[in-house]
Amino acid sequence: MDVSELMDFLHYIFSFNSESPLLFTQFYFWAFFAVVYAGFALIMEFGSKQGKTAKARLHMRNVFLMLVSWFFYYKTSGQALAILAFVTCSDWIIAQQIYRTNSTQKHWAANLWLLLSVLIDLSFLCYFKYAYFGVDVVNSICGTHFSIVDKIILPVGISFYTFQVISYTTDVYRGKVQPVKNLLDFGFYVSFFPQLVAGPIVRASEFIPQLYKPFFLGRRQFGIAVFWILNGLMKKIILSDYLAVNLIDRVFDNPLLFTGFENLFALFAYSLQVYADFSGYTDIAIGVAMLMGFYLPKNFDSPYKSRNPQEFWRRWHQSLSRWLKGYVYIPLGGNRTLLGFKTGKLLASNVNSFLTMLIGGLWHGASWNFVIWGGLNGVGMIISKSWAALKQRLGITDFIGKRRILSKVEDVVAIVLTFTFITFTRLFFRSGSNLDPATQNEVAWRTAKQMMGQIVGAWNSAIIPDFLREYHVVVILFVLGMIIHWLPAHFKRWYRLNFAMMPLWLMAICVTMAVFVAYQFITADMQPFIYFQF
Repeated sequence: MDVSELMDFLHYIFSFNSESPLLFTQFYFWAFFAVVYAGFALIMEFGSKQGKTAKARLHMRNVFLMLVSWFFYYKTSGQALAILAFVTCSDWIIAQQIYRTNSTQKHWAANLWLLLSVLIDLSFLCYFKYAYFGVDVVNSICGTHFSIVDKIILPVGISFYTFQVISYTTDVYRGKVQPVKNLLDFGFYVSFFPQLVAGPIVRASEFIPQLYKPFFLGRRQFGIAVFWILNGLMKKIILSDYLAVNLIDRVFDNPLLFTGFENLFALFAYSLQVYADFSGYTDIAIGVAMLMGFYLPKNFDSPYKSRNPQEFWRRWHQSLSRWLKGYVYIPLGGNRTLLGFKTGKLLASNVNSFLTMLIGGLWHGASWNFVIWGGLNGVGMIISKSWAALKQRLGITDFIGKRRILSKVEDVVAIVLTFTFITFTRLFFRSGSNLDPATQNEVAWRTAKQMMGQIVGAWNSAIIPDFLREYHVVVILFVLGMIIHWLPAHFKRWYRLNFAMMPLWLMAICVTMAVFVAYQFITADMQPFIYFQF
């Protein structure tokens, strides 16, 4: 390799390329992680040999991981790193002020500091994520023709780390955590690279104590970490990417070319795709973090086993659901008050749940499709809660509960209905995704209408045998994916622990075989994780 080739290689390594973000499914990421892990091990070993105190070694580790996390984010989002750095510094300073003013009983000042923190954080989020949507709403209402001249590029992961820093300053304000004394330690908490761009959203009380705990990686923890990484990669490559490239994207790109059955199957397949994609990312993030001695919260719990929309949101994207409950639903009044007034428990719970889901829909994206999607989930919760209350009042719940067969049948029916309902709300979710913010409202609404029109009015059962034959691999993967998803939790725990305690040589063989199988499903173009856009 001559000097020019070396310089080209170094430029590729250290420069930002929007067309090639650092993805968990790329070899480049695993080369990056190997270098990071080697540096991590050297710091811990070097600090020990140099007689550094445990506290000093942990600080060196935190600073090192913060710097590599910032490099990771730069490779993913370029100059948007400056926003991450600014938010990190501002919230660290403001949290110190909140703690100081609270400790001196100046609660009015603490309120102002908290308000300033939220305004700063949300101002960045609103500009980059909601500017186009806001202009469209103003133009529609006022009949104006405002436009945004410069193209706004949404920084990757801004929704995740914005919610994370808001939870930090709020928890300091509430007295749940003390502020992090060292700015670099706090920077590490905000930017830890496994979960930086697509979660899970890590609350300060869950992660900050880990900043000061000695590194430990036992034999079982190592095996479980490897399992989560492998599990996530197979979900992403074999299920999510293959289903997307070979059917789902084709149908959503032009629904009118496909029959009602094909549109319907693609919609149900998308439910599996988005789960495999997002939970796959989380699995990898949890495994990578665990190899470095850090534990991220669980983010999914077989959500398609849910019997109602409330249970679904307790199982799906759990870190966001907990955030919305703690920082939106409860402050709105929870099941106690409505807009500050005492009302019936069911009424307060229903309205506040609906408002929370609307906000959750807007968090996912700035288009009317996401508003509709969030609203539909809110309506589903209201209907489910009202039906449960009515069953209880009429004695139906007790009647079914005393009869095991009826109870099992009710569970199956409830799971099927909930999965079907969630899948149909995804029509609006998927239609609003992966689009240019400047045009996504129009395109998303057109796609949703076309798909619904095909599903309702373009049914042709004669096409089903041909579809099953032509897309047999897609159908088989969908069926297998759903079967695995619905396996009992204790069985999944059993094979996870057995994999973790395999002899290392056998584990290496299993990993090699799994990677070989996954490689057979890799598509020509690497598919970015769906939640990168949020």
